[in-house]
Amino acid sequence: MSMSRTSGSGGGRERLVVIGGDAAGMSAASQARRLRGPDELEIVAFERGNFASYSACGIPYWVGGDVTDRDRLVARTPEEHRERDIDLRMRTEVTEIDVEGARVRSRELDTGTEAWTPYDKLVIATGARPVRPDLPGIDAPGVHGVQTLDDGQALLDTLERSRGRRAVVVGAGYIGVEMAEALINRGYEVTVVNRGKEPMSTLDPDMGRLVHTAMEGLGITMVDDAEVTKVLTGDDDRVRAVVTDDAEYPADVVVLGIGVRPETALARAAGLPVGDHGGLLTDLAMRVRGHENIWAGGDCVEVLDLVSGGERHIALGTHANKHGQVIGTNVGGGYATFPGVVGTAVSKVCDLEIARTGLREKDAHRAGLRFETVTVESTSRAGYYPGAEVMTVKMLAERRTGRLLGVQIVGREGAGKRVDVAAVALTAGMTVERMTTLDLGYAPPFSPVWDPVLVAARKATAKVRAGAS
Repeated sequence: MSMSRTSGSGGGRERLVVIGGDAAGMSAASQARRLRGPDELEIVAFERGNFASYSACGIPYWVGGDVTDRDRLVARTPEEHRERDIDLRMRTEVTEIDVEGARVRSRELDTGTEAWTPYDKLVIATGARPVRPDLPGIDAPGVHGVQTLDDGQALLDTLERSRGRRAVVVGAGYIGVEMAEALINRGYEVTVVNRGKEPMSTLDPDMGRLVHTAMEGLGITMVDDAEVTKVLTGDDDRVRAVVTDDAEYPADVVVLGIGVRPETALARAAGLPVGDHGGLLTDLAMRVRGHENIWAGGDCVEVLDLVSGGERHIALGTHANKHGQVIGTNVGGGYATFPGVVGTAVSKVCDLEIARTGLREKDAHRAGLRFETVTVESTSRAGYYPGAEVMTVKMLAERRTGRLLGVQIVGREGAGKRVDVAAVALTAGMTVERMTTLDLGYAPPFSPVWDPVLVAARKATAKVRAGAS
């Protein structure tokens, strides 16, 4: 292993160093390059993997066959970044941040060569890592996490080689239910083992029960309130079963869908501020708190919850790209802020659509809010129009004020994206009564006269009024 030092940028140029070559990091680099040319700003980016600027959110749909070509998930190749005068160094891992010396140490994974690279401005976009419990057999061949394109390719390779058709998904959050669908599409018998009492812990349990019932209706075996204790292997050392306290579930492939945690080991070692959820803490400009020339964005940061006022960690590509735009604008000499989130997310498993925004009941309790809840059933279209599908909408409203606090939706076609109306209302701080007057689009093929979200708002308004009287 050799050690070299990358010299300063020279010529009066500033140097921007970016750690992480996916959504937040390369969005920041690209935006900074739009604002400042290579004669003013040198940009060096490090990515330890084999791909840059790709859609991790699309991996389940590639594995499931909806997306047939891996390259369709790549927004911009390393060569395209380099053509824009961004020195993107692939398969190169940053191993240390020296804040006092304003430099980072990197290591080329193929050669072992290490080097120090000074910076004038630093962007940390190290993303998140999948939760991988410390259990016997968890590292056996055939057990897969799904976070990167390399992970997706490894899982596909296993699926193509496997002689058996039994799959166990551990975890029933967004990744878990999406991977359950992918494996169903691949012709596997799927069992989902979930430690929660219902799937989708991002929903309240009563709405999670709807997801449980629907997934069983799709032929998926749901095992809730079960803790995996170990993974068994066969004579070939490959996975053969997943074990809980009560049962053993045969498996030819296991997919871990337990969730992710912020990847902040580098930042912690450098003494940078980290919040209660493990993510880096930034100001509204995405600058790391207390550090003038260091920014952070994407899955490695915590963000402000506009509804509760607290900090939270949400790993979504939509936020990461916005963070990158804000960072790149500020690094490039402009001004931009990221005000926060309301916690909107949408997913599906086969034809079941699952959406949520704002607070769950336990979030509202934790924030010290008093609230009312309503749940309504409605249809995606006018009831008489062909193809109308039932959906369930749950709404939380603050007691007395009627301020909207959260919405959850479970249903078929047309259910998921309806959550966007609620997300806008939450961002605007609307009351449920004000929501009832929203001028939403209507025609029988698209909605009943009263949209399902507005039906819930009407019912919530009546409940708030009754509670105030």
